[in-house]
Parts: sequence; structure tokens; C-alpha cells
Amino acid sequence: MADANQATFPPTMTAVEIHGKGGPEVLVAGTVETPRAGPGQILIKVAAAGVNRPDIQQRIGAYPPPTGHSKLPGLEVAGHVAEIGSGVSRWNVGDAVCALVNGGGYATYALAEDSIALPVPAGVDMIHAAALPETIFTVWNNVFERGGLKAGDWFMVHGGSSGIGTTAIQLAKAFGARVIATAGSADKCKACLDLGADRAVNYKTEDFVAIAREVTGGKGVDVTLDMIGGDYTERNIIAAAEDGRIVQIASLGGAEAKINVGRLMVKRVTLTGSTLRPRTREIKTGFARAIEAKVWPLIVTGKFKVVLDGTYPLANAADAHRRMETSAHIGKIVLVV
Repeated sequence: MADANQATFPPTMTAVEIHGKGGPEVLVAGTVETPRAGPGQILIKVAAAGVNRPDIQQRIGAYPPPTGHSKLPGLEVAGHVAEIGSGVSRWNVGDAVCALVNGGGYATYALAEDSIALPVPAGVDMIHAAALPETIFTVWNNVFERGGLKAGDWFMVHGGSSGIGTTAIQLAKAFGARVIATAGSADKCKACLDLGADRAVNYKTEDFVAIAREVTGGKGVDVTLDMIGGDYTERNIIAAAEDGRIVQIASLGGAEAKINVGRLMVKRVTLTGSTLRPRTREIKTGFARAIEAKVWPLIVTGKFKVVLDGTYPLANAADAHRRMETSAHIGKIVLVV
């Protein structure tokens, strides 16, 4: 193990701070103190950082960081280990890693829990590696662990052309499921089909409930991953198969929903949900080990690829947020340091 005391890096760093609550303009690049790795942590010299919807929620004041963690935005990074905290044995200074972090990703250095970091997969550059952790951790936990998706199941994902959606389509297909994806334009639907979706539904012109019944032969959908909420919730129940599972990971269409509880009971549908950021180190470590064993080989062999919408310099994080808020993007948006 490398000696943490031998690590060299500047006492201050460039970081994007949130000045108040509001639009993308409140994201301002400035100079802050460089963090130091504590017990069980590594300090990463960031090469690239992923941009995610929760970053926008944090910017507007709706998704604060957990107590004791960085107030800077950014939930996933890729780069090289710059410092190792006490008790860390897996990593050495200079190792190429990507990591899910609780905040602080929009910076030239970021702290990560050593057990939640993962090696950059062979053949993957830093920009694409930075786009892996948030979506893969989210999809693995919610689709495969909470949702129990298995080979032969029908899986439906709303927002199929988003970072989460493009990840979910590919992983569901890789593990033998059949996939319905909803998206808001012909181009986005084509992108879903190109990734392997069996049917793409343009939600602006088609009814996903009717199509789900049609393509499943009347059986319905076994697992639904939903980031919309609102009136989609009842429609998801209608589209579900008996013993179907619906997993909620966001509520872009509204946090409140009116549902027919009787229909839920008759079909024995499970309606559940989760958020990733507040989960404990121990739980995220479990996700990381499963992902490294089950998903990383798919990346190395080319069976899963990051869909990249575009990149922005770190100082232009506001423009990256503007792009995401248009919902015109297909795949991931990444900041390059």
C-alpha cells in the first residue's frame, strides 16, 4: 500500500459551487480547499464527472447532500487515486478508478469511499468511465435487486433515452429480459431500439398501456422502472402483469398519485421505490461488489456501452445543466476536468 503522506497535490482546487438556489446560473466555478482522505477513503484526481438529475435537484434546493459530506454537486467521477486514507488496502496512488460519491464530483479532486470505488474497466476512457457509476448502481439495485428482473421477463422503462434508460435497456437485454422503452420523439425511440429494446413507445403519440398489453400478449409487464410518477403510477399498475413489480426512482411528473388499490390487490402488484444517495456505505459496498462481478465483464466484452450525449468543460457546468433540462439529450452528459 502506498504511503498517504507521500501524496502530493495542491492545497486548493477548482470546484463548481452552488451560489444560492435557482437556475443553472447559480453554478459558479471557484477555488476551494482540497479535501484530504480520511479513514476508509481515497482522494481522486478527477478527470471527468457525470451530470445527473439529482444534481439539478440539489441546485434548486430539493436534494441536499447527506450530513457530513461535500456540499459541492456531483455524484460520480473517474480519475486517478491521489491519496489513500488509513485502513485502505485495495488501492494505490495512481490507480485508475471510477466511483459513486455522495457529493463533490464537480471538482478537480473528490473523496470516495474505498469500498464503493471500482477499477476503470479495460478499454474504457475516463470520460465514459465517469458516466458509469450513478446509472449502473441505480439500475442494478432497482431493476435487478428490488425489482427481481430475470431472464424471460417483460421489462418497461420510462425515459428510455436518458442515462438511466439507456443503461436499463442494455442491462435488461444482457440478462435475457424483453424490453419496452418509452421516449418522447422518433429519434429517441430509434435510439432505444438501436440499444436492443423490443418495442419503443413514443409517449406523445402512443399509449404505453395499450402497447404493453399488445406486445406481451395480454400478460402485462413484469418489472417497470419509472422516474415519472404522477398519473403514470396508475397506468403502470394497469400495464403490470400479475405479481408485477413497479419501482419508482424519481417523480418528474409529480410526487402525488391517485391509484386504484383494488387493482393493485387483485394483481398482487408490488409498488416500491428508493433513493440512492442516502444509503449507507455498507449497502453501497454490496452494490459495488455485485456490479463488479456481474456488470463489469459486460463492459469489458463490449456487451454494454455508455451512450454519451456530450461533454462540457468543468467551468461550463451551467451549460451542461441547461442541456439536461431541455430533455433533448440522449444518454449521459459529462464534465471534463
